[in-house]
Amino acid sequence: MRYHPRIGYTYMPSAKLRVQGANGGYLVRTNAAGFRSDREFVSDRDPALFRAMLFGDSQTAGDGTSNALRYSDLLEKALPDLEIFNYGLTGTATDQQFLAYQEQASVPHDLLVIGLYVENIRRISRRIIKSRDASGEEVFRSKPYYDLEHGELVLHNVPVPKQTWTEETLPKELLPHVYTFGEEYSFFRQPSRSHAWVLKMLAPAGPLRRALKAAAAPFRKFNPLPEYDTPSSPGWLLLRKILTTWIGESTTPVLLVPLPHETALTSLSDPRNYQARFRELARDTGCHVFDPLPELMKLPNDKREALWSANFGHLSVQGHEAIARLLAPVMQQCMAAR
Repeated sequence: MRYHPRIGYTYMPSAKLRVQGANGGYLVRTNAAGFRSDREFVSDRDPALFRAMLFGDSQTAGDGTSNALRYSDLLEKALPDLEIFNYGLTGTATDQQFLAYQEQASVPHDLLVIGLYVENIRRISRRIIKSRDASGEEVFRSKPYYDLEHGELVLHNVPVPKQTWTEETLPKELLPHVYTFGEEYSFFRQPSRSHAWVLKMLAPAGPLRRALKAAAAPFRKFNPLPEYDTPSSPGWLLLRKILTTWIGESTTPVLLVPLPHETALTSLSDPRNYQARFRELARDTGCHVFDPLPELMKLPNDKREALWSANFGHLSVQGHEAIARLLAPVMQQCMAAR
């Protein structure tokens, strides 16, 4: 990654890197603009092509898969008249993605697509991200963030401070503002002795963790994202304001695609609250929301579990294929409307 004073960071431009992992890992290629793509994002365009700008986090950027296997690239293959510029950035929140859109909005396009991984509602309320540096050491980095003041968005931490901290040097007053990836899995808030052993065993990643979570579900309902529970929750009010502002600034139609949490795919959590919030948003803003989860839930259990990569903690190759398959007719409708 490279530092960006407004977004926080982008990918290193014009890079090629193999990320190690199971089954040999995957290949990452970036363009000169610092986004994952095998082509440059230029203003010149073929008038016969329908161009969509796509924003999101690592689910959309494609962590765990090569560029060609992401749902954006698969959509292009399925619809030859479609061109997608994928501006997904790993580790970012919706606030940073909105700022990235503002940086790139001058690129001519016909449709704005926001691939919103629903977990992002936790990240937008934080100003520090716990991550790793190039050597693999844990570090704490600043990010841009918004506050709601008298109902309006107020941007902070721009330009984004370059300073990083370690566990030992992070100021104590910043601790409440730290976001840690995967923190929503700490769902046993005050475990009793009778199931404390389950909490310990939930730590390992992979199939064992998933099986244990399934076994524990009857004893305590898992709610990884309580910020969606009511229309008046602070987290939702902030996310809603960011999205309504973004939709209002867009000069083209907007398609919002809520990407489900892993636990919704395996029936460990109830998605109805977040689905209700996005329906309300579509009703009040006029944007189009396409929720792929109802169709995904029609798949057999084993196929739904295969949509998620336990090794990388993201959509699997099958997951990207499923999202692309469901999005294709929606994109065709958008293209026909032009």
